[in-house]
Amino acid sequence: MAKCEICERSIAHGNKISIARSHVSRRTSRTFRTNLRRVKAIVNGCPKTINVCTKCLRSGKVTRA
Repeated sequence: MAKCEICERSIAHGNKISIARSHVSRRTSRTFRTNLRRVKAIVNGCPKTINVCTKCLRSGKVTRA
């Protein structure tokens, strides 16, 4: 599943809004997907390949192998 294994972020749902004549005319549903990377990281002392979002990579929550 598309989920970060560090912070548990996954797919979010919302609305795509089309604007016509200075007001919102239509709404259609859309999905917001997380920006995931497959990274070889140190988990419990041994290297393992996990799915991690780029927010966790930039903040330093993951130590790469």
